[in-house]
Amino acid sequence: MDERFNKWLLTPVLTLLFVVIMYQYVSPSCTSSCANFAEQPRAAGAGQPAAPGPARRAQARLEERERRPQPALPPRGAPEGPRGDVAPEGEDEEPGDAGEEEEGEEEEEPDPEAPDNGSLPRFVPRFNFTPKDLTRFVDFDIKGRDVIVFLHIQKTGGTTFGRHLVKNIRLEQPCSCKTGQKKCTCHRPGKKETWLFSRFSTGWSCGLHADWTELTNCVPAIMEKKDFPRNHSHTRNFYYITMLRDPVSRYLSEWKHVQRGATWKTSLHMCDGRSPTPDELPTCYPGDDWSGVSLQEFMDCTYNLANNRQVRMLADLSLVGCYNLTFMNESERNTILLQSAKNNLKNMAFFGLTEFQRKTQFLFERTFNLKFISPFTQFNITRASNVEINEGSRQRIEELNFLDMQLYEYAKDLFQQRYHRTKQLEHQRDRQKRKEERRQQRGYKGHRWPKEDGNTEGAVTEDYNSQVVRW
Repeated sequence: MDERFNKWLLTPVLTLLFVVIMYQYVSPSCTSSCANFAEQPRAAGAGQPAAPGPARRAQARLEERERRPQPALPPRGAPEGPRGDVAPEGEDEEPGDAGEEEEGEEEEEPDPEAPDNGSLPRFVPRFNFTPKDLTRFVDFDIKGRDVIVFLHIQKTGGTTFGRHLVKNIRLEQPCSCKTGQKKCTCHRPGKKETWLFSRFSTGWSCGLHADWTELTNCVPAIMEKKDFPRNHSHTRNFYYITMLRDPVSRYLSEWKHVQRGATWKTSLHMCDGRSPTPDELPTCYPGDDWSGVSLQEFMDCTYNLANNRQVRMLADLSLVGCYNLTFMNESERNTILLQSAKNNLKNMAFFGLTEFQRKTQFLFERTFNLKFISPFTQFNITRASNVEINEGSRQRIEELNFLDMQLYEYAKDLFQQRYHRTKQLEHQRDRQKRKEERRQQRGYKGHRWPKEDGNTEGAVTEDYNSQVVRW
């Protein structure tokens, strides 16, 4: 009876020991407690289980630390945004083969214009543009007959950008700018011909702040007169460029400029071969200038050319009867002007935005394959930024410039898409170049000359000896 009882008792005891041993190795939380349990048989005759020694406790803590889940390492580069969003300004994903990680890949330099705290929303395209619209690579032949024409719209940062063109481009033959002179001499290498048509190179040859309608009808004739010696064997390409600015800031800046005495009354406003009559383009002030004008007075003048100036200066005014407001109804006129300005802006070789100086520099350099000596500077404090206006005045300015507001949204979207597209293509070329370099290095290592062994040397000796015997 006792023997049968011992057999029945032995089976559950062995099962319990097996479960404890398995639990010790399977459960990560059972490190010190299970270890103490295992040491109990060693303390025979003691009422309390033996405490683990210092070495055992240290080992248990180490094992416990190793079993803890480790935090995931952050991925390289900028974090991904929400689905459907593209990278924020200055942060671009590099396209490439999936699952392939390249060695020595350089990270993109952060954009100084991008917000540090990520407070601004990510850029989401609003307009659909073709790859041709977004790709701008001009084969500018500065030694030939090509000309860059700068359309300078008032209060868009055009003076600063114009100085960059004559003083800050790295050229084989830089522009000659003498102290005290407003204009610089920008000749082609080895020729006395200018490659730049702008305020600081040729002056206001087509009139003060000539618009798109004036420049496209005036510049070709002016350049033919300046061309010496006359060489008509090569075609001449005119690459038009301009700068745009946020309409509200530009409007306030023009108001402050007019308040200080500026008028631009010597502008020609040529269209269809003539200037507008006083009835077609009345003035907003009776005297020589409009000094001291208040913002309310500035906004109340219905003939103020500051209203929608950017659309008017970029559109083909001959499509709407120039400055004759009775040529068609106002709604139709506005629609044609806006669409014409958009088309001309899109088809220009380049345009920049005052609010994005570094991106403007980047796109110009990639478009014309020209490099600036010094980087552009973003000035966030201007006369317009120092003007404090209430919400009602801001809404009134936006209403007066409703065409410019639509054009600027279109231009900003096109500008950002071109920037991201150019960055993407540049990353693809750099990545392909690095792949080719590594492929060439691997090919060079695989085609090294094999080392000569003793058999080869013996074969050469035998051939030499055979020739001696023949002789």
